[in-house]
Amino acid sequence: MPASQPSAATEEDGAVESCDVCIVGAGITGLNALFVASRYLERDQKVILVDRRQRVGGMWVDTYPYVRLHQPHGLFTAGNIKWTLGQDRSYLATKDEVLGHFDHCLDIIKQRVRVEERFGWALESDDESDAMVRITCKSSDGRRLVVHAKQLIKAYGLRIVANDPLEISSTRVRSVSPDLCDMRGDDMRASDAPVWIIGGGKTAMDTAHTLVTEYPGREVNLVAGSGTYFNSRDRLFPAGARRWWGGTPVSGLAQEATRRFDGTNETDVGDWFRAGYGTWLTPTTGNYLFGNLSEAENTTIAAGLNDIIMDHLVDVVDRDGVTDLVLRSGSTKAVRPGSWIVNCTGYVLHNDHPYEPYASDKGAVLSIQPRSATMHLTSLTGYFLPHLLFLDKIRNVPLYELDLQELRKKSKTVLPYAMLSLVEHNLSLIADSVPTKVFLDCGLDLDRWYPLPRRMVSTARFMLTHRREREHHRHTLDTLRERFNIRCGPLTKAGC
Repeated sequence: MPASQPSAATEEDGAVESCDVCIVGAGITGLNALFVASRYLERDQKVILVDRRQRVGGMWVDTYPYVRLHQPHGLFTAGNIKWTLGQDRSYLATKDEVLGHFDHCLDIIKQRVRVEERFGWALESDDESDAMVRITCKSSDGRRLVVHAKQLIKAYGLRIVANDPLEISSTRVRSVSPDLCDMRGDDMRASDAPVWIIGGGKTAMDTAHTLVTEYPGREVNLVAGSGTYFNSRDRLFPAGARRWWGGTPVSGLAQEATRRFDGTNETDVGDWFRAGYGTWLTPTTGNYLFGNLSEAENTTIAAGLNDIIMDHLVDVVDRDGVTDLVLRSGSTKAVRPGSWIVNCTGYVLHNDHPYEPYASDKGAVLSIQPRSATMHLTSLTGYFLPHLLFLDKIRNVPLYELDLQELRKKSKTVLPYAMLSLVEHNLSLIADSVPTKVFLDCGLDLDRWYPLPRRMVSTARFMLTHRREREHHRHTLDTLRERFNIRCGPLTKAGC
């Protein structure tokens, strides 16, 4: 039944509104949750969509302007909503194009259910009773709003925030962040000073690629930490006719990786994974977290870099007339005064947040964030878990939750293979608990890159094997819990 109409009354601390579902977060995670809600609610029922930013888009609102999707654009969406760009399927969308698609997704969803946006508002608290969830929000100008909802979805995702410039001691160099300084902007274009990129992940690769292509011959250097390897986009998403016979569907790769991984052998699995499906430009590759890079991008970046330093930056200091990078190893590297220091140290799982279970004790609040992760990507979590919520199964299906924040602190090497085991285990349980159409409508499925006959093979393989492989995944996750002393297992009755 529809929620009652918004109350004209006010509580002591703000105006009061009512709705059937409140979703906090309007990024890719929240949009998928909203898409799912629109499949279960009637046309006259209401969803209130809350986000601290002034528009839909999540992290894409804040990120650096030259960012591009690192997967084919059609596979980055809400539910099964198709893009309207008219570009080749392999096209990597720009920031503005992604934000435009998010607007399009919201428009499509609003044709199915009433959606009222509350942009510029942040969640302050939520309190669940037997009858409803009371949600308190605060606006950017200090006003308060109380929302009474039957269900609340906190679609926080990874809670990524923009990078600030690195704090350094030197006054002779320029410390900037790509989120606050466009590498294609007038200041960078007017300068011929060397650039030192700090970091070796996807942001660093985007920044290096932009610099070496925008300013051929300019000195661009990389302080890459322990190095990173990426999925080879050519091997996972082959272009043209090769989609019919080449490449490896992501589902098959995940199945093979998790069959090999037992919770203790991440080095061996990583070596196998990197050799068969990876690409990299640093001499060591201590980091991996599902980023994609093409062989052509890799070659272009490698050819354009002047120096790659496999170390971590501690500071930049001026002493005795020389400006030095001070590195964790204790070594130093002299740099030219006026050089640019660009903070590309990464965003994912860098901020601490308190634990909360993915589902509340009474089952009316769903929380999607990395302290109680149930999948490797929050976009997929935002799609699948709301189905369980609206089917009233969110507390009944014994999904494993995994504290990714704590696991990253203890072992960045094991993290990606733990995440793959988690999603394989939980998708198996979800497949037994939701209608088949839920999987058919998931436009986030990376196997959709391949023609239907190849997808059918992947689907048949999953349906034939997922139940008998579930015990292996459970054992792997239990091993990780004991080995690292982290939260990893089904929710308890008390939600802890």
